[in-house]
Amino acid sequence: MNRIDTAHKPKGPSFAELFTPKLVTVLREGYGLKQLQADVIAGLTVAIVALPLSMAIAIASHVEPSRGLFTAVVGGFLVGALGGSRFQIGGPAGAFIVLVASTVDRHGVDGLILATLMAGCFLIAAGYLRLGAYVKFIPYPVTVGFTAGIAVIILSSQLHDLFGLTLAGKEPGDLVPRLIALGRAAGTVNPAAVALSVLTIAVIVGLKRWRPHWPGLLIAVAAASVAAVLFQLPVATIGSQFGGIPRTLPEPALPMLSLDKMLAVLPDAFSFALLAAIESLLSAVVADGMTGRRHRSNCELVAQGVANIGSALFGGICVTGLIARTATNIRAGAHGPASGIFHSLFILLFMLVAAPLASYIPLAALAGVLATVAWNMVEKPAVAALVRSSRGDALVLAVTFALVIFRDLTTGIVFGFALGALLFIGRMARSVAVEAHAPQLVDDRADDANGARTAYDPATGADPDTVVYRISGAFFFGAAATVAVVLDRIADQRKNFILDCSAVPFLDSTAANVIEGAAKKAKRAGVRFIIAGASPQTRRMLITHGVRRPLASFAASVTEARAQLAEPAAQTVS
Repeated sequence: MNRIDTAHKPKGPSFAELFTPKLVTVLREGYGLKQLQADVIAGLTVAIVALPLSMAIAIASHVEPSRGLFTAVVGGFLVGALGGSRFQIGGPAGAFIVLVASTVDRHGVDGLILATLMAGCFLIAAGYLRLGAYVKFIPYPVTVGFTAGIAVIILSSQLHDLFGLTLAGKEPGDLVPRLIALGRAAGTVNPAAVALSVLTIAVIVGLKRWRPHWPGLLIAVAAASVAAVLFQLPVATIGSQFGGIPRTLPEPALPMLSLDKMLAVLPDAFSFALLAAIESLLSAVVADGMTGRRHRSNCELVAQGVANIGSALFGGICVTGLIARTATNIRAGAHGPASGIFHSLFILLFMLVAAPLASYIPLAALAGVLATVAWNMVEKPAVAALVRSSRGDALVLAVTFALVIFRDLTTGIVFGFALGALLFIGRMARSVAVEAHAPQLVDDRADDANGARTAYDPATGADPDTVVYRISGAFFFGAAATVAVVLDRIADQRKNFILDCSAVPFLDSTAANVIEGAAKKAKRAGVRFIIAGASPQTRRMLITHGVRRPLASFAASVTEARAQLAEPAAQTVS
Protein backbone atom coordinates (compact mmCIF):
# COMPACT_ATOMS: atom_id res chain seq x y z
CA MET A 1 0.00 0.00 0.00
CA ASN A 2 1.28 3.44 -0.90
CA ARG A 3 1.07 6.10 1.76
CA ILE A 4 0.72 9.85 1.64
CA ASP A 5 1.95 11.23 4.95
CA THR A 6 0.93 14.88 5.18
CA ALA A 7 3.75 15.51 7.65
CA HIS A 8 6.39 14.15 5.25
CA LYS A 9 8.32 16.60 3.09
CA PRO A 10 9.39 15.00 -0.20
CA LYS A 11 12.81 15.64 -1.72
CA GLY A 12 12.70 18.79 -3.82
CA PRO A 13 13.16 18.78 -7.60
CA SER A 14 16.23 20.19 -9.33
CA PHE A 15 16.53 23.77 -10.57
CA ALA A 16 16.11 22.66 -14.19
CA GLU A 17 12.96 20.68 -13.34
CA LEU A 18 11.47 23.73 -11.64
CA PHE A 19 12.26 26.39 -14.22
CA THR A 20 12.29 24.77 -17.65
CA PRO A 21 9.49 26.43 -19.68
CA LYS A 22 6.78 24.10 -20.92
CA LEU A 23 7.46 25.29 -24.47
CA VAL A 24 10.90 23.65 -24.26
CA THR A 25 9.34 20.46 -22.93
CA VAL A 26 6.81 20.33 -25.76
CA LEU A 27 9.46 20.94 -28.42
CA ARG A 28 11.60 18.15 -26.95
CA GLU A 29 8.66 15.78 -27.26
CA GLY A 30 8.55 16.40 -31.00
CA TYR A 31 6.65 19.15 -32.75
CA GLY A 32 5.38 18.69 -36.27
CA LEU A 33 2.91 20.16 -38.73
CA LYS A 34 -0.07 18.51 -37.02
CA GLN A 35 0.78 20.06 -33.66
CA LEU A 36 1.47 23.43 -35.30
CA GLN A 37 -1.93 23.38 -36.99
CA ALA A 38 -3.68 22.58 -33.71
CA ASP A 39 -1.94 25.46 -31.92
CA VAL A 40 -2.64 27.95 -34.72
CA ILE A 41 -6.36 27.12 -34.70
CA ALA A 42 -6.53 27.28 -30.89
CA GLY A 43 -4.61 30.57 -30.87
CA LEU A 44 -7.00 32.12 -33.39
CA THR A 45 -10.00 30.94 -31.36
CA VAL A 46 -8.65 32.46 -28.15
CA ALA A 47 -7.68 35.69 -29.93
CA ILE A 48 -11.26 36.13 -31.13
CA VAL A 49 -12.43 35.83 -27.52
CA ALA A 50 -9.64 38.05 -26.17
CA LEU A 51 -10.12 40.96 -28.58
CA PRO A 52 -13.27 42.51 -27.11
CA LEU A 53 -12.39 41.41 -23.57
CA SER A 54 -8.97 43.09 -23.60
CA MET A 55 -10.46 46.42 -24.67
CA ALA A 56 -13.39 46.14 -22.25
CA ILE A 57 -11.13 45.36 -19.30
CA ALA A 58 -8.85 48.29 -20.13
CA ILE A 59 -11.76 50.74 -20.37
CA ALA A 60 -13.23 49.49 -17.08
CA SER A 61 -9.76 49.95 -15.54
CA HIS A 62 -9.83 53.68 -16.44
CA VAL A 63 -7.21 53.44 -19.21
CA GLU A 64 -7.35 53.50 -23.01
CA PRO A 65 -8.57 50.31 -24.75
CA SER A 66 -5.29 50.10 -26.64
CA ARG A 67 -3.45 49.35 -23.39
CA GLY A 68 -5.54 46.21 -22.98
CA LEU A 69 -4.48 45.08 -26.45
CA PHE A 70 -0.81 45.86 -25.72
CA THR A 71 -1.12 43.71 -22.61
CA ALA A 72 -2.64 40.79 -24.50
CA VAL A 73 0.01 40.94 -27.23
CA VAL A 74 3.11 41.30 -25.07
CA GLY A 75 1.89 39.43 -22.00
CA GLY A 76 0.34 36.62 -24.00
CA PHE A 77 3.54 36.11 -25.99
CA LEU A 78 5.85 36.02 -22.95
CA VAL A 79 3.58 33.76 -20.88
CA GLY A 80 3.36 31.31 -23.77
CA ALA A 81 7.11 31.37 -24.39
CA LEU A 82 8.33 31.18 -20.79
CA GLY A 83 5.42 29.80 -18.73
CA GLY A 84 5.31 26.64 -16.64
CA SER A 85 1.82 25.66 -17.76
CA ARG A 86 1.28 23.89 -21.06
CA PHE A 87 -1.98 25.66 -21.91
CA GLN A 88 -1.87 28.97 -20.01
CA ILE A 89 -3.12 32.11 -21.77
CA GLY A 90 -1.83 35.39 -20.37
CA GLY A 91 -3.29 38.88 -20.68
CA PRO A 92 -5.41 41.47 -18.87
CA ALA A 93 -7.89 40.03 -16.38
CA GLY A 94 -11.23 41.22 -15.08
CA ALA A 95 -10.03 40.46 -11.57
CA PHE A 96 -7.57 43.35 -11.85
CA ILE A 97 -10.12 45.98 -12.81
CA VAL A 98 -10.68 47.20 -9.25
CA LEU A 99 -6.98 47.38 -8.36
CA VAL A 100 -5.90 48.95 -11.66
CA ALA A 101 -8.67 51.55 -11.65
CA SER A 102 -7.93 52.62 -8.07
CA THR A 103 -4.19 52.84 -8.85
CA VAL A 104 -4.85 55.02 -11.89
CA ASP A 105 -7.14 57.28 -9.85
CA ARG A 106 -4.49 57.75 -7.16
CA HIS A 107 -1.22 57.75 -9.10
CA GLY A 108 -2.10 58.21 -12.76
CA VAL A 109 -1.16 55.99 -15.68
CA ASP A 110 2.57 56.48 -15.02
CA GLY A 111 2.07 55.19 -11.48
CA LEU A 112 0.14 52.20 -12.82
CA ILE A 113 2.92 51.27 -15.24
CA LEU A 114 5.54 51.62 -12.50
CA ALA A 115 3.49 49.44 -10.14
CA THR A 116 3.11 46.82 -12.90
CA LEU A 117 6.87 46.84 -13.47
CA MET A 118 7.55 46.43 -9.74
CA ALA A 119 4.95 43.66 -9.48
CA GLY A 120 6.80 41.81 -12.24
CA CYS A 121 10.02 42.00 -10.22
CA PHE A 122 8.20 40.69 -7.13
CA LEU A 123 6.80 37.76 -9.11
CA ILE A 124 10.22 36.83 -10.49
CA ALA A 125 11.66 36.93 -6.98
CA ALA A 126 8.77 34.81 -5.66
CA GLY A 127 9.37 32.24 -8.37
CA TYR A 128 13.12 31.95 -7.78
CA LEU A 129 12.52 31.79 -4.02
CA ARG A 130 10.23 28.81 -4.81
CA LEU A 131 7.16 30.35 -3.21
CA GLY A 132 4.79 28.99 -5.87
CA ALA A 133 3.67 26.07 -3.71
CA TYR A 134 2.75 28.41 -0.85
CA VAL A 135 0.25 30.30 -2.99
CA LYS A 136 -1.71 27.04 -3.14
CA PHE A 137 -2.15 27.14 0.64
CA ILE A 138 -4.97 29.65 0.30
CA PRO A 139 -8.16 27.90 1.47
CA TYR A 140 -10.78 27.09 -1.14
CA PRO A 141 -13.52 29.26 0.48
CA VAL A 142 -11.18 32.26 0.26
CA THR A 143 -10.62 31.84 -3.49
CA VAL A 144 -14.34 31.41 -4.12
CA GLY A 145 -15.17 34.40 -1.92
CA PHE A 146 -12.72 36.85 -3.44
CA THR A 147 -13.67 35.77 -6.97
CA ALA A 148 -17.33 36.42 -6.23
CA GLY A 149 -16.48 39.77 -4.63
CA ILE A 150 -14.49 40.85 -7.67
CA ALA A 151 -17.41 39.87 -9.89
CA VAL A 152 -19.79 42.11 -7.94
CA ILE A 153 -17.40 45.06 -8.17
CA ILE A 154 -16.89 44.52 -11.91
CA LEU A 155 -20.64 44.49 -12.48
CA SER A 156 -21.13 47.66 -10.43
CA SER A 157 -18.38 49.39 -12.43
CA GLN A 158 -20.25 48.66 -15.68
CA LEU A 159 -23.66 50.01 -14.65
CA HIS A 160 -22.68 53.48 -15.90
CA ASP A 161 -22.14 52.25 -19.49
CA LEU A 162 -24.82 49.54 -19.37
CA PHE A 163 -27.49 52.19 -18.86
CA GLY A 164 -25.70 55.08 -20.60
CA LEU A 165 -25.90 57.25 -17.48
CA THR A 166 -24.62 60.80 -17.31
CA LEU A 167 -23.00 61.56 -13.96
CA ALA A 168 -22.68 65.02 -12.46
CA GLY A 169 -19.05 64.38 -11.51
CA LYS A 170 -16.41 61.66 -11.41
CA GLU A 171 -17.70 58.18 -10.65
CA PRO A 172 -16.63 57.14 -7.10
CA GLY A 173 -14.39 54.10 -6.74
CA ASP A 174 -15.94 52.55 -3.63
CA LEU A 175 -19.04 50.41 -4.04
CA VAL A 176 -21.54 52.22 -1.81
CA PRO A 177 -20.70 55.80 -2.93
CA ARG A 178 -20.72 54.55 -6.53
CA LEU A 179 -24.18 53.05 -6.21
CA ILE A 180 -25.45 56.25 -4.59
CA ALA A 181 -24.03 58.38 -7.42
CA LEU A 182 -25.49 56.04 -10.05
CA GLY A 183 -28.85 56.14 -8.30
CA ARG A 184 -28.88 59.92 -8.43
CA ALA A 185 -28.21 59.75 -12.18
CA ALA A 186 -31.06 57.28 -12.80
CA GLY A 187 -33.02 59.95 -14.67
CA THR A 188 -30.36 60.12 -17.38
CA VAL A 189 -30.79 56.56 -18.65
CA ASN A 190 -30.06 56.28 -22.38
CA PRO A 191 -32.58 53.83 -23.97
CA ALA A 192 -30.26 53.23 -26.94
CA ALA A 193 -27.41 52.18 -24.64
CA VAL A 194 -29.74 49.89 -22.69
CA ALA A 195 -30.95 48.30 -25.94
CA LEU A 196 -27.37 47.63 -27.10
CA SER A 197 -26.41 46.21 -23.70
CA VAL A 198 -29.39 43.86 -23.73
CA LEU A 199 -28.66 42.86 -27.33
CA THR A 200 -25.03 42.06 -26.48
CA ILE A 201 -25.90 39.99 -23.41
CA ALA A 202 -28.71 38.17 -25.23
CA VAL A 203 -26.44 37.23 -28.15
CA ILE A 204 -23.68 36.00 -25.83
CA VAL A 205 -26.05 33.92 -23.69
CA GLY A 206 -27.99 32.60 -26.69
CA LEU A 207 -24.92 31.53 -28.63
CA LYS A 208 -23.39 29.92 -25.55
CA ARG A 209 -26.52 27.79 -25.20
CA TRP A 210 -27.32 26.94 -28.82
CA ARG A 211 -24.03 27.47 -30.65
CA PRO A 212 -21.33 27.05 -27.95
CA HIS A 213 -18.51 26.68 -30.49
CA TRP A 214 -19.21 30.04 -32.13
CA PRO A 215 -17.23 33.14 -30.98
CA GLY A 216 -20.12 34.62 -29.03
CA LEU A 217 -18.28 37.64 -27.59
CA LEU A 218 -17.00 38.84 -30.95
CA ILE A 219 -20.32 38.22 -32.71
CA ALA A 220 -22.22 40.09 -29.98
CA VAL A 221 -19.91 43.12 -30.12
CA ALA A 222 -20.00 43.14 -33.93
CA ALA A 223 -23.82 42.94 -33.94
CA ALA A 224 -24.10 45.83 -31.49
CA SER A 225 -21.63 47.92 -33.52
CA VAL A 226 -23.54 47.31 -36.75
CA ALA A 227 -26.82 48.19 -35.04
CA ALA A 228 -25.36 51.42 -33.65
CA VAL A 229 -24.09 52.48 -37.09
CA LEU A 230 -27.19 51.45 -39.08
CA PHE A 231 -29.64 53.16 -36.77
CA GLN A 232 -27.28 56.04 -35.92
CA LEU A 233 -27.85 55.49 -32.20
CA PRO A 234 -26.70 58.27 -29.86
CA VAL A 235 -24.29 56.18 -27.80
CA ALA A 236 -20.65 56.55 -26.74
CA THR A 237 -18.16 54.51 -28.76
CA ILE A 238 -14.45 53.79 -28.56
CA GLY A 239 -13.94 56.39 -31.30
CA SER A 240 -15.94 59.15 -29.59
CA GLN A 241 -14.47 58.42 -26.16
CA PHE A 242 -10.85 57.49 -26.93
CA GLY A 243 -10.28 58.37 -30.58
CA GLY A 244 -9.81 54.75 -31.68
CA ILE A 245 -6.85 52.46 -31.19
CA PRO A 246 -3.36 52.52 -32.75
CA ARG A 247 -2.35 50.08 -35.48
CA THR A 248 1.07 49.19 -34.02
CA LEU A 249 2.73 48.59 -30.68
CA PRO A 250 4.46 51.61 -29.12
CA GLU A 251 8.22 51.68 -28.66
CA PRO A 252 9.29 50.18 -25.32
CA ALA A 253 10.14 52.73 -22.66
CA LEU A 254 10.79 52.74 -18.93
CA PRO A 255 8.33 54.62 -16.70
CA MET A 256 9.49 57.58 -14.64
CA LEU A 257 11.57 56.12 -11.81
CA SER A 258 12.01 57.84 -8.47
CA LEU A 259 12.26 56.55 -4.92
CA ASP A 260 9.27 58.60 -3.76
CA LYS A 261 7.09 57.31 -6.59
CA MET A 262 8.18 53.72 -6.00
CA LEU A 263 7.33 53.97 -2.32
CA ALA A 264 3.97 55.52 -3.17
CA VAL A 265 2.95 52.67 -5.49
CA LEU A 266 4.56 49.89 -3.42
CA PRO A 267 1.28 48.71 -1.84
CA ASP A 268 -0.36 48.59 -5.28
CA ALA A 269 2.59 46.67 -6.74
CA PHE A 270 2.36 44.14 -3.92
CA SER A 271 -1.38 43.73 -4.51
CA PHE A 272 -0.79 43.26 -8.25
CA ALA A 273 1.84 40.59 -7.59
CA LEU A 274 -0.31 38.75 -5.06
CA LEU A 275 -3.37 38.67 -7.29
CA ALA A 276 -1.33 37.76 -10.38
CA ALA A 277 0.22 34.84 -8.51
CA ILE A 278 -3.12 33.58 -7.24
CA GLU A 279 -4.99 33.99 -10.52
CA SER A 280 -2.25 32.50 -12.71
CA LEU A 281 -1.71 29.45 -10.49
CA LEU A 282 -5.46 28.90 -10.12
CA SER A 283 -5.74 29.01 -13.90
CA ALA A 284 -2.87 26.54 -14.21
CA VAL A 285 -4.58 24.19 -11.72
CA VAL A 286 -7.81 24.39 -13.72
CA ALA A 287 -5.87 23.54 -16.88
CA ASP A 288 -4.26 20.59 -15.09
CA GLY A 289 -7.67 19.31 -14.06
CA MET A 290 -8.98 19.56 -17.63
CA THR A 291 -6.00 17.85 -19.25
CA GLY A 292 -4.33 15.65 -16.63
CA ARG A 293 -1.04 17.56 -16.99
CA ARG A 294 1.04 19.16 -14.24
CA HIS A 295 2.25 22.74 -14.31
CA ARG A 296 5.49 24.12 -12.82
CA SER A 297 4.28 26.73 -10.38
CA ASN A 298 7.59 28.52 -9.77
CA CYS A 299 8.40 28.65 -13.48
CA GLU A 300 4.93 30.08 -14.06
CA LEU A 301 5.53 32.83 -11.48
CA VAL A 302 8.80 33.79 -13.18
CA ALA A 303 7.07 33.93 -16.56
CA GLN A 304 4.25 36.06 -15.15
CA GLY A 305 6.87 38.40 -13.71
CA VAL A 306 8.67 38.77 -17.03
CA ALA A 307 5.32 39.27 -18.78
CA ASN A 308 4.34 42.08 -16.41
CA ILE A 309 7.68 43.80 -16.92
CA GLY A 310 7.29 43.46 -20.69
CA SER A 311 3.74 44.78 -20.56
CA ALA A 312 4.83 47.79 -18.53
CA LEU A 313 7.64 48.58 -20.99
CA PHE A 314 5.09 48.70 -23.83
CA GLY A 315 2.56 50.76 -21.88
CA GLY A 316 0.29 47.84 -20.96
CA ILE A 317 -1.42 46.94 -17.69
CA CYS A 318 -1.17 43.93 -15.38
CA VAL A 319 -0.78 40.44 -16.85
CA THR A 320 -1.96 37.19 -15.31
CA GLY A 321 -3.13 33.74 -16.28
CA LEU A 322 -6.74 33.72 -17.46
CA ILE A 323 -8.99 30.87 -16.47
CA ALA A 324 -11.74 31.37 -19.08
CA ARG A 325 -9.35 31.95 -21.99
CA THR A 326 -7.12 29.06 -20.90
CA ALA A 327 -10.17 26.77 -20.82
CA THR A 328 -11.15 28.03 -24.28
CA ASN A 329 -7.63 27.27 -25.47
CA ILE A 330 -7.88 23.67 -24.24
CA ARG A 331 -11.35 23.12 -25.72
CA ALA A 332 -10.10 24.47 -29.05
CA GLY A 333 -7.60 21.61 -29.22
CA ALA A 334 -4.34 23.33 -28.28
CA HIS A 335 -1.26 21.09 -28.20
CA GLY A 336 1.08 23.30 -26.20
CA PRO A 337 2.23 26.81 -25.23
CA ALA A 338 2.66 27.86 -28.86
CA SER A 339 -1.11 28.46 -28.96
CA GLY A 340 -0.65 31.28 -26.45
CA ILE A 341 2.04 32.80 -28.65
CA PHE A 342 -0.17 32.56 -31.74
CA HIS A 343 -3.06 34.13 -29.79
CA SER A 344 -0.93 37.23 -29.15
CA LEU A 345 0.24 37.37 -32.78
CA PHE A 346 -3.36 37.20 -34.06
CA ILE A 347 -4.32 40.12 -31.80
CA LEU A 348 -1.38 42.08 -33.16
CA LEU A 349 -2.55 41.24 -36.69
CA PHE A 350 -6.00 42.57 -35.84
CA MET A 351 -4.45 45.85 -34.70
CA LEU A 352 -2.50 46.14 -37.95
CA VAL A 353 -5.42 45.34 -40.25
CA ALA A 354 -8.70 46.23 -38.55
CA ALA A 355 -7.89 48.88 -35.94
CA PRO A 356 -10.14 51.56 -37.57
CA LEU A 357 -13.18 49.30 -37.14
CA ALA A 358 -12.74 49.38 -33.36
CA SER A 359 -13.80 53.03 -33.33
CA TYR A 360 -17.40 51.97 -34.00
CA ILE A 361 -17.67 49.63 -30.98
CA PRO A 362 -20.23 51.02 -28.47
CA LEU A 363 -19.11 51.20 -24.85
CA ALA A 364 -22.49 49.71 -23.91
CA ALA A 365 -21.59 46.57 -25.85
CA LEU A 366 -18.28 46.19 -24.03
CA ALA A 367 -20.11 46.75 -20.74
CA GLY A 368 -22.46 43.92 -21.71
CA VAL A 369 -19.44 41.68 -22.32
CA LEU A 370 -18.05 42.43 -18.87
CA ALA A 371 -21.46 41.92 -17.28
CA THR A 372 -21.52 38.34 -18.62
CA VAL A 373 -17.92 37.85 -17.51
CA ALA A 374 -18.84 38.97 -13.98
CA TRP A 375 -21.79 36.58 -13.89
CA ASN A 376 -19.63 33.68 -15.02
CA MET A 377 -16.92 34.51 -12.49
CA VAL A 378 -19.23 33.65 -9.59
CA GLU A 379 -18.82 29.91 -8.98
CA LYS A 380 -22.44 29.21 -8.11
CA PRO A 381 -22.09 25.44 -7.46
CA ALA A 382 -19.00 26.04 -5.31
CA VAL A 383 -20.76 28.71 -3.25
CA ALA A 384 -23.73 26.39 -2.66
CA ALA A 385 -21.43 23.50 -1.69
CA LEU A 386 -19.47 25.63 0.78
CA VAL A 387 -22.61 26.99 2.39
CA ARG A 388 -23.94 23.44 2.81
CA SER A 389 -20.65 21.89 3.95
CA SER A 390 -20.13 23.75 7.23
CA ARG A 391 -20.81 27.00 9.01
CA GLY A 392 -17.06 27.62 9.21
CA ASP A 393 -16.56 27.47 5.44
CA ALA A 394 -19.64 29.63 4.94
CA LEU A 395 -18.22 32.18 7.39
CA VAL A 396 -14.84 32.32 5.64
CA LEU A 397 -16.62 32.72 2.31
CA ALA A 398 -18.88 35.51 3.61
CA VAL A 399 -16.09 37.43 5.37
CA THR A 400 -13.79 37.28 2.33
CA PHE A 401 -16.63 38.33 0.02
CA ALA A 402 -17.65 41.26 2.23
CA LEU A 403 -14.10 42.54 2.76
CA VAL A 404 -13.31 42.41 -0.97
CA ILE A 405 -16.44 44.42 -1.73
CA PHE A 406 -16.33 46.97 1.08
CA ARG A 407 -12.59 47.12 1.82
CA ASP A 408 -10.08 45.81 -0.73
CA LEU A 409 -8.86 42.58 -2.27
CA THR A 410 -5.67 42.17 -0.24
CA THR A 411 -7.49 42.66 3.07
CA GLY A 412 -10.11 40.11 2.03
CA ILE A 413 -7.49 37.48 1.18
CA VAL A 414 -5.41 38.06 4.34
CA PHE A 415 -8.37 38.04 6.72
CA GLY A 416 -9.98 35.11 4.94
CA PHE A 417 -6.78 33.09 5.19
CA ALA A 418 -6.35 33.97 8.87
CA LEU A 419 -9.94 33.07 9.67
CA GLY A 420 -9.63 29.80 7.77
CA ALA A 421 -6.48 28.94 9.73
CA LEU A 422 -8.19 29.70 13.07
CA LEU A 423 -11.19 27.57 12.15
CA PHE A 424 -8.86 24.75 11.17
CA ILE A 425 -7.12 24.90 14.55
CA GLY A 426 -10.52 24.77 16.28
CA ARG A 427 -11.67 21.82 14.20
CA MET A 428 -8.46 19.93 14.87
CA ALA A 429 -8.82 20.59 18.60
CA ARG A 430 -12.31 19.10 18.54
CA SER A 431 -11.15 16.09 16.53
CA VAL A 432 -8.65 14.93 19.17
CA ALA A 433 -9.88 11.97 21.19
CA VAL A 434 -8.32 10.85 24.48
CA GLU A 435 -8.70 7.21 25.47
CA ALA A 436 -8.57 6.55 29.21
CA HIS A 437 -6.21 3.84 30.51
CA ALA A 438 -4.84 3.23 27.00
CA PRO A 439 -1.45 1.45 27.11
CA GLN A 440 1.48 3.08 25.33
CA LEU A 441 2.19 -0.19 23.50
CA VAL A 442 -0.45 -2.48 22.04
CA ASP A 443 0.16 -6.21 22.22
CA ASP A 444 0.83 -7.81 18.86
CA ARG A 445 -1.51 -10.72 18.14
CA ALA A 446 -1.81 -13.19 15.31
CA ASP A 447 -4.11 -12.24 12.46
CA ASP A 448 -6.50 -15.09 13.18
CA ALA A 449 -6.81 -13.93 16.82
CA ASN A 450 -7.24 -10.25 16.10
CA GLY A 451 -10.97 -9.82 15.91
CA ALA A 452 -12.50 -9.33 12.48
CA ARG A 453 -9.21 -8.62 10.73
CA THR A 454 -8.33 -11.17 8.08
CA ALA A 455 -4.88 -12.60 7.51
CA TYR A 456 -2.61 -10.55 5.27
CA ASP A 457 -2.61 -11.69 1.68
CA PRO A 458 0.62 -10.75 -0.15
CA ALA A 459 -1.25 -10.84 -3.45
CA THR A 460 -3.18 -7.72 -2.47
CA GLY A 461 -0.05 -5.60 -2.75
CA ALA A 462 0.93 -7.10 -6.07
CA ASP A 463 -2.29 -6.49 -8.02
CA PRO A 464 -1.09 -4.81 -11.23
CA ASP A 465 -4.52 -3.30 -11.92
CA THR A 466 -5.17 -1.74 -8.50
CA VAL A 467 -3.32 0.92 -6.53
CA VAL A 468 -4.12 1.85 -2.93
CA TYR A 469 -3.07 5.14 -1.38
CA ARG A 470 -3.48 5.94 2.27
CA ILE A 471 -3.68 9.53 3.48
CA SER A 472 -2.37 9.78 7.02
CA GLY A 473 -3.06 12.92 9.02
CA ALA A 474 -5.23 15.99 8.68
CA PHE A 475 -6.03 16.72 5.05
CA PHE A 476 -6.53 20.48 4.85
CA PHE A 477 -5.58 23.43 2.65
CA GLY A 478 -1.96 23.40 3.82
CA ALA A 479 -1.43 19.79 2.71
CA ALA A 480 -3.70 19.84 -0.34
CA ALA A 481 -0.99 20.86 -2.82
CA THR A 482 1.34 18.04 -1.72
CA VAL A 483 -1.34 15.37 -1.85
CA ALA A 484 -2.66 16.67 -5.19
CA VAL A 485 0.70 15.99 -6.86
CA VAL A 486 0.41 12.30 -5.92
CA LEU A 487 -3.29 11.94 -6.68
CA ASP A 488 -2.79 13.52 -10.09
CA ARG A 489 -0.79 10.48 -11.23
CA ILE A 490 -3.33 7.85 -10.26
CA ALA A 491 -4.63 7.11 -13.76
CA ASP A 492 -1.28 6.58 -15.42
CA GLN A 493 -1.00 2.79 -15.32
CA ARG A 494 -3.77 1.32 -13.16
CA LYS A 495 -7.42 0.44 -13.72
CA ASN A 496 -8.60 0.77 -10.11
CA PHE A 497 -7.76 3.32 -7.44
CA ILE A 498 -8.57 3.01 -3.74
CA LEU A 499 -8.05 6.06 -1.52
CA ASP A 500 -7.81 4.97 2.12
CA CYS A 501 -9.03 7.79 4.37
CA SER A 502 -9.31 5.73 7.54
CA ALA A 503 -6.41 7.65 9.14
CA VAL A 504 -7.76 11.11 8.24
CA PRO A 505 -9.12 12.81 11.38
CA PHE A 506 -10.19 15.92 9.50
CA LEU A 507 -10.80 16.99 5.90
CA ASP A 508 -11.72 20.52 4.80
CA SER A 509 -13.32 21.95 1.66
CA THR A 510 -9.97 22.55 -0.07
CA ALA A 511 -9.06 18.89 0.37
CA ALA A 512 -12.50 17.82 -0.82
CA ASN A 513 -11.97 19.92 -3.94
CA VAL A 514 -8.62 18.16 -4.56
CA ILE A 515 -10.23 14.72 -4.26
CA GLU A 516 -13.05 15.81 -6.59
CA GLY A 517 -10.45 16.79 -9.20
CA ALA A 518 -8.68 13.44 -8.82
CA ALA A 519 -11.98 11.58 -9.15
CA LYS A 520 -12.85 13.51 -12.33
CA LYS A 521 -9.51 12.66 -13.86
CA ALA A 522 -9.96 9.00 -12.92
CA LYS A 523 -13.40 8.94 -14.55
CA ARG A 524 -12.05 10.44 -17.77
CA ALA A 525 -9.35 7.77 -17.83
CA GLY A 526 -11.80 4.95 -17.12
CA VAL A 527 -10.36 4.27 -13.66
CA ARG A 528 -12.67 3.08 -10.87
CA PHE A 529 -12.25 5.37 -7.86
CA ILE A 530 -13.21 4.10 -4.39
CA ILE A 531 -12.84 5.96 -1.09
CA ALA A 532 -12.35 3.59 1.83
CA GLY A 533 -12.66 4.10 5.58
CA ALA A 534 -13.93 7.68 5.47
CA SER A 535 -15.59 8.88 8.66
CA PRO A 536 -19.20 10.10 8.44
CA GLN A 537 -18.03 13.72 8.62
CA THR A 538 -15.43 13.19 5.88
CA ARG A 539 -17.91 11.34 3.69
CA ARG A 540 -20.50 14.09 4.11
CA MET A 541 -17.94 16.76 3.15
CA LEU A 542 -16.94 14.82 0.03
CA ILE A 543 -20.52 14.20 -1.08
CA THR A 544 -21.35 17.88 -0.59
CA HIS A 545 -18.50 18.78 -2.95
CA GLY A 546 -19.67 16.38 -5.65
CA VAL A 547 -17.59 13.30 -4.83
CA ARG A 548 -20.32 10.73 -5.48
CA ARG A 549 -21.42 8.40 -8.23
CA PRO A 550 -20.53 8.29 -11.05
CA LEU A 551 -17.23 9.91 -9.99
CA ALA A 552 -16.56 7.70 -6.99
CA SER A 553 -18.01 5.18 -4.58
CA PHE A 554 -17.47 4.59 -0.85
CA ALA A 555 -16.47 1.53 1.14
CA ALA A 556 -16.12 0.92 4.86
CA SER A 557 -12.59 -0.46 4.49
CA VAL A 558 -9.93 -1.33 1.95
CA THR A 559 -11.03 -4.96 2.14
CA GLU A 560 -14.61 -4.00 1.26
CA ALA A 561 -13.31 -1.77 -1.53
CA ARG A 562 -11.44 -4.69 -3.04
CA ALA A 563 -14.63 -6.72 -2.82
CA GLN A 564 -16.44 -3.97 -4.73
CA LEU A 565 -13.89 -4.24 -7.52
CA ALA A 566 -15.03 -7.81 -8.09
CA GLU A 567 -18.55 -6.51 -8.74
CA PRO A 568 -19.81 -4.76 -11.91
CA ALA A 569 -19.42 -0.96 -11.73
CA ALA A 570 -23.18 -0.49 -11.94
CA GLN A 571 -23.67 -2.41 -8.71
CA THR A 572 -21.19 -0.32 -6.72
CA VAL A 573 -22.85 1.36 -3.77
CA SER A 574 -22.09 5.06 -3.42
